[in-house]
Amino acid sequence: MSRIDEILDQMVYVTENIGKVVSTEKKQGKKVVGVLPVYTPEELIHAAGMFPIGCWGGTTTISKAAKYFPPFACTIMQAVMEFAEDGTYGGLDAFVVSTPCDTLKAVSQDLIYSCPDKKVIILTYPQNNKLEAAVRYTVKELTKVKEKLEEVAGHKITDDDITRSIKIYNEHSTAMMDFCNITAANPGLVSAVNRHYVIKSGYFMLKEEHTALVKELNELLKKEPDTHWTGSKIILSGYVAEPNNLLSLFDEYKMAVVGDELAQESRQFRTPIPAGKDPIERLARQWQDREACSVIVDSERKRAAHIADMAAKQNADAVIYCLMKFCDPEEFDYPSIVKACKKVNVPVLNIDVDQLTDSTEQIRTRLQAFNEQIGGLNKEAIGI
Repeated sequence: MSRIDEILDQMVYVTENIGKVVSTEKKQGKKVVGVLPVYTPEELIHAAGMFPIGCWGGTTTISKAAKYFPPFACTIMQAVMEFAEDGTYGGLDAFVVSTPCDTLKAVSQDLIYSCPDKKVIILTYPQNNKLEAAVRYTVKELTKVKEKLEEVAGHKITDDDITRSIKIYNEHSTAMMDFCNITAANPGLVSAVNRHYVIKSGYFMLKEEHTALVKELNELLKKEPDTHWTGSKIILSGYVAEPNNLLSLFDEYKMAVVGDELAQESRQFRTPIPAGKDPIERLARQWQDREACSVIVDSERKRAAHIADMAAKQNADAVIYCLMKFCDPEEFDYPSIVKACKKVNVPVLNIDVDQLTDSTEQIRTRLQAFNEQIGGLNKEAIGI
């Protein structure tokens, strides 16, 4: 087995054995804090010496969560509440929940009811993030989160603690962007499934440990020969591109992922934390710097332009828009993305993503037809 395979296997293991990861951390005396989507300030959890772990839903059958949500609610949040009810989150000491959408606002309250033995820490970001007033407000919110995390940790979180964690997280972001660039430059070098594991495993490891593995992987990938890729090249857009059955279809049809702007993936690490003296303000300024996202005010449609520019830069054959079912913010952005991509002559395929229902065969049929289309001579951009 090559060292590349060993690293990938380690990343697959932590992603597929989250319960064991939590148990290991608890045995070492660490408190574990669940981190819900999206843009939750993990740096503060890390600075407190606690272990942040991602809570992004997953494959399950909904029964207990039905008392919290109607069937047309976001499936990620339905899965989160099912796990909260069935004891999956039993090893966690607290949750940190940001509330950039209506469903996350509801989940923040539902968790208080469902998990009365765990502290639920709520963070409200100002969605119009460019205002200086928004920065001041975010500083107050982050300070409040820090104080509540101190209650969970049982000790103070110093500015030096936060500054060290910011450095670690910025290094991780740089390593992840390097990984995305390396795999984009040599399409097919890493499968769509493994690309996802590399990124997602970062939610279930300490960032400094994950960074070390990613840096080593990057150096090894740079030494790999050119794949001379003959398949198509795609950009993934949306909230998440899961389950693995979906990603396996891209590999099956030789569709190499050369970039993404997924909320679960590059949107999390593409914006570095800026320099400054006050670490809390630095985190607030990072929120101010974030843009091109469905849960942030985007009156100039920067997200659509960002996706189109990425597709043009990577010479992508198509954009696959992974639309989380019943996610209103993502649905609102879709028409502007199709319009922007049409200007650069890149077709867009819209597919429904649902963690709770296996729609692989339906997607297979559409993806196969679409792949044949973009492989032909006529590449007129259309939205399907």
